Amino acid sequence: MPVTITDMFSSFYAKYKPYYKDNLILAVPIVVSQLGHTLVNLMDSVIVGHFAGTVQLAAVSLVNSIFMLILVVGLGISYGLTPLIAKENGRKNYDECGRLLSNSLIMNLGTSLLLYAFIYFGTLSIIGHMGQAPEVVVHARPYLTYLGMSIIPLMIFQTFKQFAEGLGFTKQAMYVSIWGNVLNVVLGIIFVKGLFGIAPMGVKGVGLSTLIDRTVMAIVMFSYVMRSKHFKIYLQHFKITFIDQVRTMQIFRIGAPVAMQYAFEISAFSGAAILIGTIGSVQQAAHQVAINLASMTYMIASGLASAATIKTGNNLGKKSFTDLRLSAIGSYHIVIAFMSLTAIIFMVSSRYLPYIYTDDIAVVNIAAQLLIIAGFFQLFDGTQVVGLGALRGLGDVNIPTLITFIAYWVIGIPLGYFLGITLHWGVNGIWYGLTVGLLVASILLFIRFQNRTKALIVNT
Repeated sequence: MPVTITDMFSSFYAKYKPYYKDNLILAVPIVVSQLGHTLVNLMDSVIVGHFAGTVQLAAVSLVNSIFMLILVVGLGISYGLTPLIAKENGRKNYDECGRLLSNSLIMNLGTSLLLYAFIYFGTLSIIGHMGQAPEVVVHARPYLTYLGMSIIPLMIFQTFKQFAEGLGFTKQAMYVSIWGNVLNVVLGIIFVKGLFGIAPMGVKGVGLSTLIDRTVMAIVMFSYVMRSKHFKIYLQHFKITFIDQVRTMQIFRIGAPVAMQYAFEISAFSGAAILIGTIGSVQQAAHQVAINLASMTYMIASGLASAATIKTGNNLGKKSFTDLRLSAIGSYHIVIAFMSLTAIIFMVSSRYLPYIYTDDIAVVNIAAQLLIIAGFFQLFDGTQVVGLGALRGLGDVNIPTLITFIAYWVIGIPLGYFLGITLHWGVNGIWYGLTVGLLVASILLFIRFQNRTKALIVNT
């Protein structure tokens, strides 16, 4: 009896069904938590766009394009803890988990202070010399000052979030992120609009609300991990003053390349924002609208990638290499299905979604065009970040870092500059270049994943 397409699909689905379920159970809380970082930017944009106008929305775009680059460096460093925790937990080496947490906390705190110093002494000094509109720069400076300060509590939050997630406890950071964003929105509206006797602060107000929100989140996440019965077995060798060169370097060897991976991609979009800013403030505001929406879907994919990292690291510790490969492929399937859906939504709703941010027709028209392009690169963006997550779980970070550099800075940005500036295609041309960069990264990372996981099984 011939095998039908339905039979083939049923067999395929049965093979991966357990991995879909396990990955989604782990990933959904991480996705919600990851979205918290982007929701801060989204709500800042929405509040400013409706209550403060296009020029201040352009200031949000400029600052976020700079700050996101600094932020992802910090986030990347913090992600170095998760695969190590997952691997040691898979080995039931609980004492080592506490020692790794101690070193990660000290390293992340030091990193946050360096990043803040870079913003205060560096970025704030040069922001007025980047070819941006003077009226945009005036509003950008105070907003960036508050965001820069918020990196310190955010990195403390990230330390305990990555520790808990590495052990499979993902819901707590999700709840903290949800309530943190509610607090951010409420305070943002109060400060920007000027309610309850407070003078209207404009864009500076959303910066202050973000600083308060991230400080509260750090305190709550720290308290949860320290007091929860779930972590007592892991914290017996945790000391806030303990630091060990060997363990610190373990975390750094994974975290630093991950930081560079994120930095290469985000800096490409930041570079695009700066290029677009030289065209005009309306185009820059439109870029902010479109990239904010695309960032939402990216952070969901990034949450799936984090789950892939944890599962891969855990299976690596158990030496379950077949499960490792099938689980990671299951993550690829999930992200392809999700990003296909969001691509359709972006394309169908491109004329309507920008109104979430602004009523400026000129901004809406340009943003609608960019959302069509964003629809095309959804699949590439999702698969490349899941590929990075799976390879991170294997401890494979150096070659993927090189791949991201080539894709975004050797191919994506130069092509975007050529199409957008040299050929005068404008903001659309710059986004076409970024799309090609994402495509290259997606293909090369998948090839790397295939080779590494097949080699593990063959050599077992």
